[in-house]
Amino acid sequence: MKYLELYNKWLSDKRLNAEAKAELESIKDDKNTEYGIEYRFGAELEFGTAGMRGIIGYGTNMMNVYTVKRATQGLAEFVKTLGADAMKRGVVISYDTRLKSEVFAAAAAEVLAANDITAYVFDEVHPVPMLSFAVRCLKTVAGIMITASHNPKQYNGYKVYGADGAQMSPEDTDVVVDFIKKIDDYLGAPSPTAEQRKKFIKAVSSKVDKKYYKELTKLTLSKKAVKECGKDLKLVYTPVHGSGYIPVTTILKKIGINATVVEEQTKRDTDFSTVEVPNPEFKETLSLGIKYAERIGATVVFGTDPDSDRLGVAVKNKDGEFEALSGNQVGILLLDYILTRLTEDGKLPANAAVVKSFVTTGMAKALCDKYKVTLFEVPVGFKFIGEKIKIWEKTHEYTYVFGFEESCGYLRGTHARDKDAVVASMLTAEMVCYYTSIGKTVFQRLQEIYSELGYVLDCNISIPFKGLNAMKEMNAVVDGLKETPATSFGLYKVATVRDYSKNVKTDVATGTTSEIEKDFPKVNCVYYELENGSFVCVRPSGTEPKLKIYFSVKSRNKQEAEGQLEQLQSAAKAMLGK
Repeated sequence: MKYLELYNKWLSDKRLNAEAKAELESIKDDKNTEYGIEYRFGAELEFGTAGMRGIIGYGTNMMNVYTVKRATQGLAEFVKTLGADAMKRGVVISYDTRLKSEVFAAAAAEVLAANDITAYVFDEVHPVPMLSFAVRCLKTVAGIMITASHNPKQYNGYKVYGADGAQMSPEDTDVVVDFIKKIDDYLGAPSPTAEQRKKFIKAVSSKVDKKYYKELTKLTLSKKAVKECGKDLKLVYTPVHGSGYIPVTTILKKIGINATVVEEQTKRDTDFSTVEVPNPEFKETLSLGIKYAERIGATVVFGTDPDSDRLGVAVKNKDGEFEALSGNQVGILLLDYILTRLTEDGKLPANAAVVKSFVTTGMAKALCDKYKVTLFEVPVGFKFIGEKIKIWEKTHEYTYVFGFEESCGYLRGTHARDKDAVVASMLTAEMVCYYTSIGKTVFQRLQEIYSELGYVLDCNISIPFKGLNAMKEMNAVVDGLKETPATSFGLYKVATVRDYSKNVKTDVATGTTSEIEKDFPKVNCVYYELENGSFVCVRPSGTEPKLKIYFSVKSRNKQEAEGQLEQLQSAAKAMLGK
């Protein structure tokens, strides 16, 4: 009953704040409930390559000021190993609109200051891409973003960024985690003196915001179309109570595009009370925006999540009804638009490169082949896209033009090194202007792409896991798939199996093995290439207790693809015993 001992130790500690004491006393009889004593103290909140994310509450396995301070002390120890100059360059901190975000940001700043490390803190909510940009602009050695992205309201999180503005590398993260694990006293993080607070905690200058917007305006592709249609454009934007409101509306205004904003969802609301989940990839989350759009006759609705790194889009289809596009479809449209406009203006670099995660749509290759652009695949996680940008800046072997993930994450430009829903919103609005100027809709262009390059249906399903051992259980499921490789999914035979944990692919027919890609980062994932060009992929989520299964179906048309997808999903669930 070690968790009970730890619970009582916290409860009897005089350093425990009043809020924590009251909350922990209120659960004294809840040992085995979903978020009872065992859940709160039976494990430690895991700090992985994406930082940490968890339910807000008190305990070692929850998001609270004590777990935030402990993590920050680990980061501080890492920064101190880099020397006095790194400590002076410091860490920049941002936060979104979630419950406790501002409190956690202030707690992190205080720990850094207590370690004589400069902490730059935004004085208002700012999204992930602006934090990433600020790291680069201020030349800090790291960044901290307090957010749980698109998770439900009861979550919050802590993401760490490296000096390049990308999420911290796995190697550096391992060092930080080692420092964190050495800290047994959760309530013992140092507090700064008045002098340290004054000397080391600094506000981020408004000049950083101005520089960010200036960089984004350089990325516009259709100034003529925007000038022609921007002021009269009918599109609707919702920030879903998140940090995207000011930056998205600011950049649209700067380039001359009018957007109708969903007023109810511009307000900061930690309960996200107008939506079930603040995830804009769901049509339900965009429902208020769709009502506005129907009222004003708009054809496009787009929305950003709380930390504004993901963009969701809904468009009117040929029947006049709003259809929520998948992250893959938005990525296809943006990729096609970017390559089209760069080609039309004679600005597509000869060594242009696009980067996507390996679970993202196979349609990307068809588009890149069409424009003779090199496509690279990386593991899930935008830091791997950022890593490609960093390498090419040094070698000049390729010129980065676009990167995206199926989870509604997109980046054009190298101003930031994480998903940027602000620049994606700008490009989406601009894309609407462009197609409006030539008498098309976004939906029509998507159908043209399918007609020209073949239909691809992409989707994923998530199987939730619960309890203290959720992550271990998910990984065990994936490990089990490697022991008994599938040779078919229903009627569809497997051609090749990729085991990304070993960077090995196996030809099912011959049994021969080969390297997937030289020096490819190893992740726990099994990927099945099917003989008809489709794929199925299984991996544990790195941010929440869900096993994710990805399907990409190549077919002649939507109806055929939907039938094939149903068979693949049934076969996959049977394989997993679900």
